[in-house]
Amino acid sequence: MRLPRFNPGSVDVRSGGGGGGMPGGTLGCGTLLLVVIGALVFGLDPGQMLGTVESMQGPSASQQQAPQGSSAEELCNANAYALESCNALSSLNETWAPLFAKANIPFKQPSLTFYRGGTRSGCGAASSAMGPFYCPADHGIYIDTSFYDTMDRQMGAGGDFARYYVMAHEYGHHVQNLTGMADQVRSAQQQTPRQANALQVRMELQADCYAGVWAAKHSNLIEPGDLEEGMTAANAIGDDTLQAQAGRRISPETFTHGSSAQRVEWLRRGLQTGDDDACDTFADLRR
Repeated sequence: MRLPRFNPGSVDVRSGGGGGGMPGGTLGCGTLLLVVIGALVFGLDPGQMLGTVESMQGPSASQQQAPQGSSAEELCNANAYALESCNALSSLNETWAPLFAKANIPFKQPSLTFYRGGTRSGCGAASSAMGPFYCPADHGIYIDTSFYDTMDRQMGAGGDFARYYVMAHEYGHHVQNLTGMADQVRSAQQQTPRQANALQVRMELQADCYAGVWAAKHSNLIEPGDLEEGMTAANAIGDDTLQAQAGRRISPETFTHGSSAQRVEWLRRGLQTGDDDACDTFADLRR
């Protein structure tokens, strides 16, 4: 997918530093659980996962890091993955802002923080082992770009569209935050704790659908193989797939992100319709 190059003045990009440890606080609802992927699927020690990725033979594009205090342009050009992320962020902002204006809902761009090893967000401390995440408290998307190497090498989910899907999914959680959906779900989870996981699954599937909607609105930029990359990534991070690969019993009651089939289905729905109204994963609850 050939996205236009970002305009440095149109994105809020920051450096979160590096070298942090395991998290000491809570994270937003958009966490892609690399700690689960590594510990359950690949039998890795979560505390050592970043070191494992970094020690792989040969330096990757993601292992170049701009220093703290760098400008947005310097941060975005630190490596190929960072540039892709900035291009995606710019495109996502340009796509969603008009939709919010049309719905008469105030729009605020999220910030994008690149970090290495660990960082602190408005939701608490975070480790790279937890993968990309969205923090609703500070409207921030946080990414250690070495995660993309792990996606490619350990999950078989490589390609630029797979990485754009991750960014667009986290942005989907920003959309949920701005519309008030995230607050509604958190309130419902507190009132009915037994339904907390099921409600979380609906949140994640809606974010997948929103990712598809964004891509559909730029269908002219989609290249051969892109859709397959996205579907492969969605399938790879389904809860049932992770549990099966870990040799565990598949337990739908423990799902937090949805099955592989569900994730593929909702990403595809967004891609096919290009309509955010088609992403109402809570519709049946209101009947």
